[in-house]
Amino acid sequence: MDLSTTYMGLELKNPLVASASPLSRSLDSARRLEDAGMSAIVMYSLFEEELLNEQEALDFFMHGRDTGNPEATSALQVPGGYHTGLDDYLEQLHKLKQTLEVPVIASLNGISTGGWVEHGRQLQEAGADALELNAYFIAADTGRSGAEVEDNYVELLSELRKSVTIPVAMKISPQFSSLAALAQRLATAGADGLVLFNRFYQPDIDLETLEVVPSLQLSTPEELRLRTRWIALLHGRVDLSLAATGGVHGPQEVLKVLLAGADVAQMCSALLQHGPGRLSDTLESLVRWLEEREYDSLRQLIGSVSQQKSRDPAAFERANYVRVLDSYTPPSSVWS
Repeated sequence: MDLSTTYMGLELKNPLVASASPLSRSLDSARRLEDAGMSAIVMYSLFEEELLNEQEALDFFMHGRDTGNPEATSALQVPGGYHTGLDDYLEQLHKLKQTLEVPVIASLNGISTGGWVEHGRQLQEAGADALELNAYFIAADTGRSGAEVEDNYVELLSELRKSVTIPVAMKISPQFSSLAALAQRLATAGADGLVLFNRFYQPDIDLETLEVVPSLQLSTPEELRLRTRWIALLHGRVDLSLAATGGVHGPQEVLKVLLAGADVAQMCSALLQHGPGRLSDTLESLVRWLEEREYDSLRQLIGSVSQQKSRDPAAFERANYVRVLDSYTPPSSVWS
């Protein structure tokens, strides 16, 4: 069975991609994922804020001594062998490229145009096969409109595109008033792919301490429906490769996003919970499903149940919405 697919111009042996996670920090874990059938790996995210904080702390230590010590005659010199977070990331990227045969996609989570451009250029020079821009931005400013937020995304991408030539995917959230229009703007600005969707990790409140505390919950397959819906809406309507992430836990989820129109399915939580064996099991089930239905290749499957042929996708969605609500019957044991 031919499981090959094309994602942002990258020829992949199958549609299973390991999404950004701590697993890419270990060469051993990355090797095991590749041996299990992974077709590409997205590295853990490089956060611009962490690099800025690190640089500010270093600058204060190296150059602030002369203001606090009257006997200081000059600033300290940066010690040899000192490594920044960016140095470590670039070194790990190089090691992964030397170790793996599959494409390595760098993940950049930035907050400023300058940061995205400079770091994106360095990641390209270090050998990244593509970039995934993790646009994690909470629009909490009451004075900033939705249009301004979208403009910021497009501006960041446009400036980065002037400096890098490798494929670029935008990883975004579903929290936009007109996601299809934004997708088209990103395609025009130079994006090669769209990753749907970013998972905003919601904080919780500790009732004992009355403090806001971080809370990390791994994804569940129930989260996939939102991804599947928007992939089906966008497939064939925007000139972008589409990737699903968040809720892809096994062969059923992979098949659903591919049928909707995704070129690849990114897996993370399932790999963290079950190990690399989940990849090989998913591939075996995928092949069996295709063979039972007499497919010749995976490419025949992709987008076959998308809404590309519908003249009015909004009306199509509205009809499904009405049908779902009308079809529900409350349990008689509760209302009898």
